[in-house]
Amino acid sequence: MASVSPESGAPGRDVRLLPKAHLHLHFTGSMRTGTLLELADKYGVRLPEALSSGTPPRLRATDERGWFRFQRLYDIARSCLRSPEDIHRLVQEAAEEDLRDGSRWLEIQVDPTSYAPRLGGLIPALEIILDSVDDAMRATGLGIRVLVAANRTRHPLDARTLARLAVRYAGRGVVGFGLSNDERRGFARDFDRAFAIARDGGLLAAPHGGELSGPSSVWDCLDDLGAGRIGHGVRAAEDPRLLRRLAEAGVTCEICPASNVALGVYDRLQDVPLRRLFEAGVPIALGADDPLLFGSRLAAQYEIARRHHAFTDQELARLAAQSVRACTAPPDVKEKLLLGITEWLEN
Repeated sequence: MASVSPESGAPGRDVRLLPKAHLHLHFTGSMRTGTLLELADKYGVRLPEALSSGTPPRLRATDERGWFRFQRLYDIARSCLRSPEDIHRLVQEAAEEDLRDGSRWLEIQVDPTSYAPRLGGLIPALEIILDSVDDAMRATGLGIRVLVAANRTRHPLDARTLARLAVRYAGRGVVGFGLSNDERRGFARDFDRAFAIARDGGLLAAPHGGELSGPSSVWDCLDDLGAGRIGHGVRAAEDPRLLRRLAEAGVTCEICPASNVALGVYDRLQDVPLRRLFEAGVPIALGADDPLLFGSRLAAQYEIARRHHAFTDQELARLAAQSVRACTAPPDVKEKLLLGITEWLEN
């Protein structure tokens, strides 16, 4: 099946059929809008129009007020997840959406601290999430793993607690350790002990950087936290030396074009420096970030690369292959996915 770019008019293969890995998806942000509306009604949560209208809210998080509004909306949505059944539904539906977009491997990021008060504590919350992941994998066939993420606005000691918890569940589906929220708050080095615990426990270090802050935050993730992947990293395009470092080290940046524009990092989709990163040899894994708030899922990010950055099908296949190589799937799974990418190009 071919799709047609409305800008170029050129036909292209259906990106939904392109096998790929999805490496940047936040837990609450993966929720369907319809599910949020049902859960809000169930629990008597009054949603602001920005969440209830069905239209992605207008956000600009490049200033403190804008980021606060984004976080407030996210927290309201998260407050609608109150039971194990809600968690199970969210993971199941996220898996279904990913499969529809051609994802064959999903690594979803979650801070279990946020759900612990309603789910019986930190350990029960993570176990409910991991049980839901197991159920969704059996039901859909999608490979799913979890990255436990610390909150940058909390005390670094909390991050160490989460890192130890993540390592404890490394054999149960936890594959990485992240650091999310506003990267303009605090210093990456404050969390170096937590990331050392995670790396020593065999987990991938995948902190956020290079989104709201510039290239310096990516350097900090590399030098202070031993990052093996960078959540976002798009602002690395502003520093040629950093581009060389990422390319030479093979550190993948999880680029989320729709999110970058929705949060005001760039004004237009064509302004996202996707091609500059790509042509510099930086491995890229396209991600949807928070579809609930930004209005688009994984396949749409590939369409953005095609329509706004003139990526050919061959280049889209290279992006998909980079996402697969950067994921934590077993070698045989990666090999199968890479073969599927080749077959997509040949059909």
